[in-house]
Formats: sequence, structure tokens, C-alpha cells
Amino acid sequence: MAKFATYRDAFPNARLSRKDNGVLEVTFHTGGEKLVFDGHTHEQFVDLFHAIGEDRENRAVILTGSGDAFMDSISPEGFDFFSPQGFDKILREGRKVLSNILDIEVPMISALNGPVLLHSEYVLLTDIVLATPETVFQDKPHFEFGIVPGDGVNLLWPEVIGSIRGRYFILTRQVLDAETAQAWGAVNEIVPQERLLARAHEIADGIAALPPLTGRYTRIALTQKLRRIIDGGAGYGLALEGISAADVGRMMAANG
Repeated sequence: MAKFATYRDAFPNARLSRKDNGVLEVTFHTGGEKLVFDGHTHEQFVDLFHAIGEDRENRAVILTGSGDAFMDSISPEGFDFFSPQGFDKILREGRKVLSNILDIEVPMISALNGPVLLHSEYVLLTDIVLATPETVFQDKPHFEFGIVPGDGVNLLWPEVIGSIRGRYFILTRQVLDAETAQAWGAVNEIVPQERLLARAHEIADGIAALPPLTGRYTRIALTQKLRRIIDGGAGYGLALEGISAADVGRMMAANG
């Protein structure tokens, strides 16, 4: 069982703070500014979510971002998409990060301080989603890199907003504003930026006041279907992503 003191400062791209009632706030960042996601954070977040899930003193978890975005910037640094060994690492981490989020057995709240243009599957695996008027959703980087969106967005968006809407969202790189996302069931509340974290903590405090096993087991009960979806499709989707990445690599090599 993890202890907060052992992992609180262990993750360069996640600032962690926890109140006495067990509400853990996790803020993604790069150097204190908005997060630039790369291969190093891809690896790091596997261990981050594992540590959170192993700490039985956590009673509720809030995920949020720094600056003006939850997650809207990606760098190829640290990724190797174009070799079998490199993509094997991406595939293993991609599967594990989703299962580790689901293995956090306390309710989770996403407090979206701005755009979510990549890894929105993290958000869709939480239980309550708060957005600001500035929040938009898009699956931006996969098609920009020329690869299949197989990391979980392919599974969760059609599940959350409906099959036809979800496939359209992925295939057209649709920009989904907060109001539409709320109407379609991907957002619970739209909150002014200055009230976002206060509202997240208000909800989390109410959850943390439940008997410990009640909060924990409610999260488990509510995520059983999501676990089946991820277990059944994440590996296959990531394998398809890897095949498409290999083809992109082949074309790049052929073009010099």
C-alpha cells in the first residue's frame, strides 16, 4: 500500500496535494505551466495513477491542468512510434495507464480548466466532469501524425456520446464546445474558471464524507462496464495504431 509521502513529489509533471479529508488534487503541468505531453509523461502517468490507486487514504481524486489548458500540447520527444520495440513500449503503457485509472477505487472528478485536445480518454474514465466555458474537446494529434486513434478515445467517445456522434467526432477531428459536450453527456457542469476548483472540491468533500468503503465500492460499481470496454478493446486498438505508425514510418523512409 502506497503512502502519500512516498509519491507526493515523485512525478515531475504532476503536482499533488491532499487535504486532511483525503481529497487528492492532481494538477498536470510542465515546469509549472500548462502540460506538454510527451513520451516521458506517457511513461510517468502509468506510475502516477498506480500510486494513487494503491494509497488507501485517498478518498476522492480531482484531476486538473495548469495554465489555460487541461491538455492541448504534445511533443514527439521520448516517443518511438516507428520501431517494433518502441511501439511495444507505447502499447504496454497505453493499456496500463487506462487500467491504472480504473484501478483507482475512489470517485474521480475532472476539473477541465481549458481545452482537451489529446488523451481525453483519461477524462472519460473519471466519474464527474466539470468544464469551463473555454473548454473544448478534440482528438487532434492522431491524424496529424497519420496514425489510428486507438488509445481508448475510439472506445469511449462512442460509448459516452453515442456511436454515430462518437465516430464522427473521431473521424472529422470535430471541435466539441463545452455546451455541446454537456448536451451530449460528456460534461456534467460548466463552471466559471474562477469557480472551477472550488466546485470540484465542494463535490469531492461531499464524497469524502461518505463511509470509506461506500465511496470506494460505488466507484467500483459504476465503472464495471468501462472496465469491460477497456479490457476488451484497448490492446487491439493500440495494435492497430502501431501498424499504422509502421506504415507512416515506411512512407517517410521511402520519401527520404
